[in-house]
Amino acid sequence: MCLLFFQGFSLRWDIVSGARASFINKGLVRNWDCLHNIMLNIPTQSFPSSSSQQRVSSSAQSGRNKVALKPGHSLMDWIRFAKSAKDLTGLRGRLIEVTQEQLQKHNTREDCWTCIQGLVYNVTPYMDYHPGGEEELMKAAGIDGTELFNQVHRWVNYESMLKECLVGRMATKAAPAVKVATPTPPPTGLAPPAAVAALKNDSQPRYDWFQTDTTVHLIVYAKRKIPSSGCMTVDLQAGVLRVEVLLGKMSYMVHLCLTDEVKETVAVHTASSVGKIQVTMHKQNKEKWKSLGQPLEFHNTFICKKDRALYYRDCTLVSKADVNHNTQLFRLQCPRGTVIHVPVGQHVYLKALIQDTEVVRPYTPVDQTLAAASHQSSQESDLYLMVKVYPDGVFTPYLNNLQIGGHISVSGPEGTFSLRRLRDITNLYLLAAGTGFTPMARLIRLALQEVDTIRQIKLLFFNQRKEDILWHNQLDELATQDKRFQVEYILSELSDSWTGRTGRVNKTMLNELLIRPDEARCYVCVCGPSAFTELTIGLLKQLDFSEDELHTFQG
Repeated sequence: MCLLFFQGFSLRWDIVSGARASFINKGLVRNWDCLHNIMLNIPTQSFPSSSSQQRVSSSAQSGRNKVALKPGHSLMDWIRFAKSAKDLTGLRGRLIEVTQEQLQKHNTREDCWTCIQGLVYNVTPYMDYHPGGEEELMKAAGIDGTELFNQVHRWVNYESMLKECLVGRMATKAAPAVKVATPTPPPTGLAPPAAVAALKNDSQPRYDWFQTDTTVHLIVYAKRKIPSSGCMTVDLQAGVLRVEVLLGKMSYMVHLCLTDEVKETVAVHTASSVGKIQVTMHKQNKEKWKSLGQPLEFHNTFICKKDRALYYRDCTLVSKADVNHNTQLFRLQCPRGTVIHVPVGQHVYLKALIQDTEVVRPYTPVDQTLAAASHQSSQESDLYLMVKVYPDGVFTPYLNNLQIGGHISVSGPEGTFSLRRLRDITNLYLLAAGTGFTPMARLIRLALQEVDTIRQIKLLFFNQRKEDILWHNQLDELATQDKRFQVEYILSELSDSWTGRTGRVNKTMLNELLIRPDEARCYVCVCGPSAFTELTIGLLKQLDFSEDELHTFQG
């Protein structure tokens, strides 16, 4: 292994793994006592495939278009091609510093370089493999494409996907010398300095703590109501406590290297109506703590969720059960010290190393059954994922072959869906195709249990065949138990044994099934394959549903 240095960065060139390069910024970790603990989990940015049915966006931001790839240009084909030892940069294995002028010269279809987060890639070989088509890649040809990348698909694991296309890093201009005041060291106790505290917005969450002889309690005050379905993750590992609370588009974090040793278990209690979260830990020693701990990176910060990197933890597959002939319910157990509460309508990312390439896919958790309460108990942190297995896919065969007791990396919650949109509506319409049903499952139960203003919830469930319908019996039972809930099944394949509706989504069908009573306040959620979602949203707009009345779980 050899090291190349570029202006304060070190470039690791791993010959054994096939010229896998990564830049390591020096000096990012201030608390060296906790360095080992931090290195146990380095967040990696990655993104769902464009064919996923569970990438979330608003209807007004439907994401990139998906194009038909040429035969032999799937993700697995790209992985094989990238591992073929061909020179994909044109530099014969050299890494260079790229000036702005150099980058601008490589701006054509046949010679396309782009910069992402300070790293320059030759994406020319990737053109025909990109699910968004060459048009999307050419938007960043010869320029810094970081902002465009973050807007469209910030979770793409480009470092892994394009590692063989790495040209080098952007050259940085020397900054003019300026006199900088010595920064105030971060506070070691609970309360920030008065000058710092005065600058904080009154609406920013805060935390406090107290202790007994045997326990330590962290209290987070969100200063607003929080979803009963959850909005936070807690990770306690080797003396490092990481708490993230999701509040709409914002993320509040407490990140500390604890003062003393605690047991590897954690309890969480939430008071949703007052926005209070209490995290309880048990001391190893009955000694009094003088402070909760030393601040780590991003401690006590309140920033946009999109600006915070994903954090993965190792979860264990404890069971899997058949839902139908090609879909299974996977139960993943979080490690000791981890509690994950996923808000209704949001998803998590699963990450695995497949043929030396990190592959990431999003999945929306469901409850164990449709009849289960939509919100978990404070300590229940197992994740139930309903996954359709595609034999010719990349990720689902890997997941399906995972043995009980096997491990897989799972992120915290992600997504843009907000339950606040349900507060003032009277009619909730859910249009799902296939496994696009998964975001709807917990949403149905929560709306029935907790939103009294909703008078009707109607699910239009599109499938090819009767045997494809997920939780068919449970949906029928729920419709019998609660008259506010109705379900309509629509099959695309004709069958002599099927007496229900058939066909594909169309304007006449939607006009007949989505009735708008006088003075009704409606909200429509759509989830399915991209073609289904785009067509359905277009039809709904033709029926005078406004942007504010539509939400797509876009794939």
